[in-house]
Amino acid sequence: MDTPSKTLVIRFSSIGDIVLSTPLLRVLRARFPNGQIDYVTRAEYAELVKSNQNLNHTYEFDASKGFDGLRALKKKIKEERYDLIVDIHDSLRSKYLRSLHGPKVTVLNKRVLQRSVLVNLKKNVYREIVPVADRYIEAVKDLGITNDRKGLELHIPDETLFGVSGKVATLKLNQFEKVIGLCPGARHFTKRWPSERFARVGAAFAQKGDAKIVLFGGPEDETICNQICWDINNQAGAERASSFCGQLGLLETAAAMEYCDIVITNDTGLMHIATAMHRKIIAIFGSTVREFGFYPHDAEAIVLEHAGLECRPCSHIGRSECPEKHFKCMLEIQPDEVYSRAKALLV
Repeated sequence: MDTPSKTLVIRFSSIGDIVLSTPLLRVLRARFPNGQIDYVTRAEYAELVKSNQNLNHTYEFDASKGFDGLRALKKKIKEERYDLIVDIHDSLRSKYLRSLHGPKVTVLNKRVLQRSVLVNLKKNVYREIVPVADRYIEAVKDLGITNDRKGLELHIPDETLFGVSGKVATLKLNQFEKVIGLCPGARHFTKRWPSERFARVGAAFAQKGDAKIVLFGGPEDETICNQICWDINNQAGAERASSFCGQLGLLETAAAMEYCDIVITNDTGLMHIATAMHRKIIAIFGSTVREFGFYPHDAEAIVLEHAGLECRPCSHIGRSECPEKHFKCMLEIQPDEVYSRAKALLV
């Protein structure tokens, strides 16, 4: 492959996938320090990469504009005359954008066949477990690019850091021995450890470890987070838990996580944000497995899962209910185990 002077990376969504693309952006910039490197993503996730110092420009796609918006975006891309398009989404939208005469196109290998066999037939035909961040970099291996093993990263503007420091100051974290972050939400039911168990773990840290508990999540997680916050304060005393759920943007959440000694989380985008902020992590996995490539990447992390359960995985993205009606993958992970493993990781 000839050396490109203009490169476009496409990844529309979601939070975790975009954060996992940051090593790709870093190694592309190291390989082409004077080249133009741009990125396409959906507008609601653009803040994750807009301030990334390895990029020249971020295109923000407004999904509400439908095909007309996509067609207008393709026109802009065509006018830019890219030499290389790196499609790490490989969706119908990304296929449409990359269908241009001229640029070299390279595409993510999603391992769709292996994934389908594992989910549907429960037969593991993966030859090796390749993290998604490495799969993204595989797409440009013909350029002699490999992962630099420096992990995920987020570039947070100073004004965001300053604004978050003011919000965090109200929590008076200096009065506590430890700060424990909880991320109890997830888009799909089978990726959510029960909220009352998060509350039990949080209360244990507040009572036994003199810890402050801080909850994170999006607007859709507010009901869960508020209930957990109330439960912890009811068990451990007023103001032992506070919720930032629905109050912070994505980069603000990342900046606030930097104050946490450890983050206990489901398999969600916030797990990857915590990883990018180099936090210690306890990740709780239910219906998904390591083979899909989404375990905490190059992090100081412990993953808790029911590894021997024959019905796992039941999906690669999660389900709205347990297809076996027992939900053993999550219910057999006990609060005492999560607390003890988190406590050990904090040492």
